[in-house]
Amino acid sequence: MGRPPHLAPGRPPPGRVVPGGGLRPPWPQSQRASPGPGTRTQDEDDLAALIETLDLAPAHVAGSSFGGSTALGLAARRPDLFRTLAAHEPPLLGLVEGDQEAEAARLRLDAVFADIRAGDRAAAARRFVEEVVSGPGEWERVPEPIRETFVANAPTFLDEQSDPSWAMVDLPRLAATYTGPVLLTLGGEGMPWFPGITAKLAKALRRARVVTLEGAGHVPHLTHPDAYVDTLTGFLRATTAAAGGGPG
Repeated sequence: MGRPPHLAPGRPPPGRVVPGGGLRPPWPQSQRASPGPGTRTQDEDDLAALIETLDLAPAHVAGSSFGGSTALGLAARRPDLFRTLAAHEPPLLGLVEGDQEAEAARLRLDAVFADIRAGDRAAAARRFVEEVVSGPGEWERVPEPIRETFVANAPTFLDEQSDPSWAMVDLPRLAATYTGPVLLTLGGEGMPWFPGITAKLAKALRRARVVTLEGAGHVPHLTHPDAYVDTLTGFLRATTAAAGGGPG
């Protein structure tokens, strides 16, 4: 999980990095001890526990990729925890079943899973970056420490995708329960299956705002941090001003 260096300088994130690219909260996780594949609901519960343990509710929550899916899933279940919600390219393929681009992405994901099962984590990580979420040639642009993280996290990525609900969100429930401001961002150079997902979310969430980050792709916090942070903080300032409150 990357963060632009000028965002909350000197303050580490409230957790520790774990395989899968997310943060493991600094408290016991009894659910994680259970055998078998994990679920995104468990990730959502971790996020809820983090917000509550740090007494942040209602919080400004921003998530990218699977983190965006996790934030949206939690907002459907626990809208009381959110002041605002921002999501960049959540891979909710279940929202666009039958879409040609989405089905092609699923086939490419299957090839990534096959590489992991065959023990070739490096090939899986490269295939994921270049064929699923970013595009040809993008692997070489990823900083070496991030590449190493992708490779190390491959088994956990496979575990995440073993959850039958990983690519879904209860959209009617989300639309009915979460009524706060939403920022949905897309990379202008992103893969063609993300706009359909974003459009479905934007149509359902009446306070959603969609912003395309020109020149960026799936990881704008790494490739275009200034534009990403400016968009995110501008959204927060606008929603705070509209509510007549302080920065929170």
